[in-house]
Amino acid sequence: MDMRKSKISGKVSLLAAAAYFSALTGGGFALAADPTATAVAAIPANPLRNAYYGDLHLHTTYSFDAYVLMGTKADPETAYRFGRGEPVEYLGQMVQRGEPLDFLAVTDHAENMGVFNQLEDPNSVVSKSELGKALKDATSGAHNPRDLVEATKRFFALREQKLPPELQAVSASAWDREVSMANRYYQPGKFTTFIGYEWTSMPGGANLHRNVIFKGDAAPAPFTSMDSSDPEDLWAWLEKIRKQGYEAIAIPHNGNASNGLMYDWTTLDGRPIDRAYAELRQANEPLSEMSQNKGSSETHPLLSPNDEFANYEIFDHLLAATVAPSKPQGSYVRDALSRGLVLQRIIGVNPYKFGVEGGSDLHGALSVSSQADYAGNMAGANLGGGRPTKEQAAGILGTAGNMPGSLTPMITTAGNLTGVWAESNTRESIYNALRRKETFATTGTKLKVRFFGGWNLDKTLVKQGDWVKAAYDVAVPMGGDLPANTNRATAPSFAVWAVKDPNAGNLDRIQVIKVWEENNHQKEKIFDVAWSGHRKPDAKTGKLPAVGTTVDLHTGKYTNTIGAAELKTVWTDPEFDPERLAAYYLRVLEIPTPRWSTLLAVQNGLPIPKGFDATEQQRAWSSPIWYTPK
Repeated sequence: MDMRKSKISGKVSLLAAAAYFSALTGGGFALAADPTATAVAAIPANPLRNAYYGDLHLHTTYSFDAYVLMGTKADPETAYRFGRGEPVEYLGQMVQRGEPLDFLAVTDHAENMGVFNQLEDPNSVVSKSELGKALKDATSGAHNPRDLVEATKRFFALREQKLPPELQAVSASAWDREVSMANRYYQPGKFTTFIGYEWTSMPGGANLHRNVIFKGDAAPAPFTSMDSSDPEDLWAWLEKIRKQGYEAIAIPHNGNASNGLMYDWTTLDGRPIDRAYAELRQANEPLSEMSQNKGSSETHPLLSPNDEFANYEIFDHLLAATVAPSKPQGSYVRDALSRGLVLQRIIGVNPYKFGVEGGSDLHGALSVSSQADYAGNMAGANLGGGRPTKEQAAGILGTAGNMPGSLTPMITTAGNLTGVWAESNTRESIYNALRRKETFATTGTKLKVRFFGGWNLDKTLVKQGDWVKAAYDVAVPMGGDLPANTNRATAPSFAVWAVKDPNAGNLDRIQVIKVWEENNHQKEKIFDVAWSGHRKPDAKTGKLPAVGTTVDLHTGKYTNTIGAAELKTVWTDPEFDPERLAAYYLRVLEIPTPRWSTLLAVQNGLPIPKGFDATEQQRAWSSPIWYTPK
């Protein structure tokens, strides 16, 4: 079987009520804190940069929802040990990640961080507080979907209450431990950790969350949504602490569930976006999360009707215990990229000039990115370790018919990954890659993507042995701006390359997605630029035929007898208009492989769920390259 090998085995007891809520919110050697500059300097650096893979979005028992509504008991230390490949004890069994991550940030919710998990101790300050007693009452008895919805509403109402001083001290202590554990598990050259947290703004149920990632080994107390739910205030705080020596960025996630607010034409309070807003946002949000456990934020079929691959892991509900839809316009990355160009034409600055990354947003403390290791975003199934019993699997796969649409685990997927091109596996090198946007997102596999843009690139560039060095010399990598060009008759050309994950499916094709502005209107077009086999685009439609499939739905197996291990080309834009602002990014598709729900059904002798894709084409997206008229 060619699917990713799994080290997961055993039985896990799932927490029934917690199981359904989770779809909403989604050893070894360790250095001491403050690793010396000498240790980092001794690590070899590759000037042509290596691909490193990690997760910048993960929750532990320190997050209010992970503990209260999912019963998660694992702490940040467990998260880091699991992420770097160690076996850890989880829910009574030893579990281990199939492949170690290169880097990881634990991003627990800042609001009431590390408070509610103190309810484990009946003698704790939290357990004896009025808030703790009310919380226990609010979440008790949630044993069916209707009770869970009501308990969730009560819980969120309590969560918004400002903590009394004695509980604020509990939260401050938890943040100190978060910082300490991130530093403790930082192993330069082998495993990089980042101090981080999640700012959890959710006006009217619309997701405006950001993950805040710090560069160094120290960080101030978090700025929370209780301080302000307006992202402009978060950015102002980042500007303030930067002057104090704390470098950090904010990364929006789940724009797909923002009801159009994440990438709006206006500010949160309804003002038209102006130059000051655009500059502040661009300075503090160089990246945006392309995809994660709660769906893809690339695009939506209603936004991209001509995109045959737009209907991928769609989660278009608000993050609340309802079936309220999320408006597509202003909620997706591709739409934002073209909106940014229109706004740049009007105000002179692009507020949505960001690169892309992927995350997990899993709430069980263990980052899982393999479809084979995922069994629904549940308190016991998202752990990357144990497998549910047949009875539990039937509940996971059968929830589509008896749960509200935004609650069913079936509309979630395994955690995604952030890929970076960096000189070494260190905080400074990886953080600098995030800053310059030399990043890509994958749906969980470790396929590699390179993307360079320039003028008059040699058509044989990617066939040369030292082509990456040559590309850095004559072009800009993903996340960059095309240099000025004096010859307006010349169209930009792009060096495009992708290679498969050795443990995953072969490659189907590479596409260049182009967005541009035209008379203050948004435009987009998809170009197939490299593909496997001897297929030819249809003469009338221009569409490339499907790659086919080798998936056996009876066994859950597939073979790599179709597709390619590597794809590469140099492509020139055939429709370039030098007067138009434009952005280009890559989408790389693998051949069809079984979705996690299919694998879970086959493993347990259950019917493959109807109404959901049995197979999927896992993929990667590069950060864009931008063109601005002289």
